[in-house]
Amino acid sequence: MQEKMDQWINWVEYDELLEGRHNAPHNLLGLHSFGRGQVFTIYRPEAERVFITDMSGKNELELEEIGESSGFFGKYISRKNYRAPYKVKVQYSENDIIEYVDPYCFEPQIGDQDLYYFAEGKHYEIYKKLGAHPMTINGVKGTYFAVWAPHARAVSVAGSFNMWDGRIHLMRTLQVSGVYELFIPGVEPGAIYKYQILTRTGEVLMKSDPYANCSELRPANASVVADISGFKWNDTKWMREREKKDRDKLRREPMAIYEVHIGSWRKKDDGTEDGFYTYREMAPMLAEYVKKMGYTHVELMGIAEHPFDGSWGYQVTGYYAPTRRYGTPKDFMYFVDYMHEKGIHVILDWVPAHFPKDEHGLGRFDGQPLYEHPDPRRGEHPHWGTYIFNYGKREVENFLIANGLFWLKEFHVDGLRVDAVASMLYLDYGKDDGEWLPNEKGGKENYDAINLFRHMNEQFEKQCPGTEIIAEESTAWAGVTSPVSMNGLGFLFKWNMGWMNDFLEYMKLDPYFRANNHGKLTFSMQYAYSENFIQVLSHDEVVHGKCSMIEKMPGEYEDKFANLRTAYGFMYGHPGKKLLFMGQEFAQFREWSEKRSLDWELLDYDMHQKMQAYVRELNKLYEKYDAMYVNDYEPIGFEWMSCDNADMSTVSFVRRGSSAKNQLLFVCNFTPVSYEKYRTGVPCAGDYVKVLSSDDEKFGGTGANIKKTIKAEKIECEGKDYSIEFNLPPMSVTVFKFDYK
Repeated sequence: MQEKMDQWINWVEYDELLEGRHNAPHNLLGLHSFGRGQVFTIYRPEAERVFITDMSGKNELELEEIGESSGFFGKYISRKNYRAPYKVKVQYSENDIIEYVDPYCFEPQIGDQDLYYFAEGKHYEIYKKLGAHPMTINGVKGTYFAVWAPHARAVSVAGSFNMWDGRIHLMRTLQVSGVYELFIPGVEPGAIYKYQILTRTGEVLMKSDPYANCSELRPANASVVADISGFKWNDTKWMREREKKDRDKLRREPMAIYEVHIGSWRKKDDGTEDGFYTYREMAPMLAEYVKKMGYTHVELMGIAEHPFDGSWGYQVTGYYAPTRRYGTPKDFMYFVDYMHEKGIHVILDWVPAHFPKDEHGLGRFDGQPLYEHPDPRRGEHPHWGTYIFNYGKREVENFLIANGLFWLKEFHVDGLRVDAVASMLYLDYGKDDGEWLPNEKGGKENYDAINLFRHMNEQFEKQCPGTEIIAEESTAWAGVTSPVSMNGLGFLFKWNMGWMNDFLEYMKLDPYFRANNHGKLTFSMQYAYSENFIQVLSHDEVVHGKCSMIEKMPGEYEDKFANLRTAYGFMYGHPGKKLLFMGQEFAQFREWSEKRSLDWELLDYDMHQKMQAYVRELNKLYEKYDAMYVNDYEPIGFEWMSCDNADMSTVSFVRRGSSAKNQLLFVCNFTPVSYEKYRTGVPCAGDYVKVLSSDDEKFGGTGANIKKTIKAEKIECEGKDYSIEFNLPPMSVTVFKFDYK
């Protein structure tokens, strides 16, 4: 029998196996036909004896160790008495015996077509193949592991189920794809693992799974086997309605976004340093607050797994895993489902622009640049200290596009806010001379990133209709929100960073100096229809010494509140969807920090309560009158009544909705001076009914007496045939509704 084994064994492969550098272990291990008989081989270093049985535990066969202390056991039997699957019993000592089903008797679960589409960058559900997936094969329960590591010499799975011994579960490579796979029976959800990768230079790396659905809680960073199937969703109607919406319908819907960092919105005093609420605990609290405040959407910062709290989730190591800080993947599913039940849309911040250099992450994944571009002039952000994805590599493109689809499909997320788009579009972004490499035409445009965005947005729109894909893009790049069919990038919305910067600079000025900076207030309307803009006052504006929104405002205590009410009123009147970062709705004085809860105790004070009530009233007004949103991106939706009155720092404008009824007139005063008998042009005759004044006492204002209804007079004013006259309160926004005649 030993002679038969000597004939069957490939001794080159045998040496590679014992040296831990075999990338096709199924060739040597498992059950194999040989002539009229069968060969069994098992590799278990340190084992004393090894036995084979059938699945019932019967027909025991002891194998012989091939080579002294090799850990390689084999046996030839002259008849084909056994068939897969079968059990292995390993004895390490008299009282140390383990039993398992042999991993090396199962066929790959990734087919040729999977590998072909992955190599083409078009396997849009590759996350169902790569990663760790609990499943049952041939009646045997276990977990299927698959990872892409084309430069590796060998890859194995090391984890809590094999004492982190990378010799035990060597993976096999599939064709020339660079994909390694192995089904390990008995591994259940909750098991902890990493991939042990032997590089071409002999270095051994321990890497987290790029496609893992769960991770350990930081600072630990191993991947965790998770079963994300079987969650009972209750949002079938929501998802069905979502699918009916096209780009045009979404552009015409209300969108008041509350930007939230889950870990610091509220914290609990539970004795832990973090004080995190779980996704399940957070859902009812946040939903109740968002509904009460009148927001339509929540946008969540930093949900994908990340090692450093201070990155706020923008330096991601686990693109397919909701962060463990707040619970499990199914806990996050519950969060989204609950939000949908309460009528709230969920947007996630998504970061395809770069990733950190943490040893366990994507960087130099198989010993060489894989996910990042190999040329540091294309593959690194020198000032951010991060790697840049290689957008021209099809498998990397596939990783990112499938990841976006993963959140939209598997977690029912309603939209993605794509972070740092400008850094992807421009090869020289954030780089000095000599730190970047021009494109083939000598320019700074990143053609690979452009192609990625077009491919991505086409697929998002095709496979997940009704979802809202938003670009955080800070330059004047043309066509960001134009459809791909019109040679655009295909995003639905774009953050209006230009307006935000100009407007905040204007609002920070002492009112005395605003007259000389009037253009900062009005300039945005010159480009308002160039893209589908969202007016944002985001987290980036209330950190790193920039001050909170209330602290940006000039003047004494009450002046600051009046300025901020005026700012918010103008923002809501301006064309474009709306976004406000948490805490700014009740005028938190401190800058935001991820380390602490919002200062909810401020709501014990009158002015903060009134600011919160004012923002709630703005949201109520916003949703009630479609003049504030339905024509955001059509010139018919906005018209200046007065925009040149720099000396008085006042403006007035009209917002038009879907009909001639319930149109809105906004009159804004950016000085602390009240103007008696202030006259502004209006578009037509009729009654102008006051629906909001930021100067109302209930909002903390002076309570100036403005008549409830003002009849337009046929008196020409600033080019308009009709006008109205009223006492304009200091530092205020007054809104009137009227029917167009």
